[in-house]
Amino acid sequence: AEDKERDASRKAPAVLDFMGVEPGMTVLDINASAGWYTEVLSYAVGANGKVYMQNRPGGRSAEAAATRAARLNNVDAWDGDVSAIPAGTVDFALTALNFHDFHNSNPAAAQELLSATMATLKQGGILGIIDHEGTPGADNQSLHRIAFDESVKAVLQSGFVLVGASDVLDNESDDHSVGPFDPSLGRNTDRLVLKFIKL
Repeated sequence: AEDKERDASRKAPAVLDFMGVEPGMTVLDINASAGWYTEVLSYAVGANGKVYMQNRPGGRSAEAAATRAARLNNVDAWDGDVSAIPAGTVDFALTALNFHDFHNSNPAAAQELLSATMATLKQGGILGIIDHEGTPGADNQSLHRIAFDESVKAVLQSGFVLVGASDVLDNESDDHSVGPFDPSLGRNTDRLVLKFIKL
């Protein structure tokens, strides 16, 4: 039931179309947690595709992640660092609703993650970032958000090239003043959707 509630607000078909995800691709779900996006990606790439469901070992969603991965034949539950994933094998990598956690707490660690992600990607591979949009200058670390320009700048710094941004997950009723778990938002935050390429 919780997944179904998320399905409507996350508009997965439109997002994956914007990102260019296609059947047969190898994709990476970074810090996948329980794997909502992993499952969406699993269906999108199909039986001839592959999904790396990456998490740090022993995370709080480990049991739910293992259960989900076990019933999806094309999913490889990867409990370890992104840097250990075979280089140059991934067509599309996604960090969904968690880049703010990496960047806000430790920008240098975020750069390490971006560099490791770039190494996994094939030439021409795509990095997608979906996150809770914040206001520049606000306490976005406490709010679990990130400003649009700040996120773009961080990813460009790592060597990716911006392809574009989509407004498919815009929510004008979210003024960025509360965190994503505030009941007033119903988990439907204003979200940035960014597409980068490895040249």
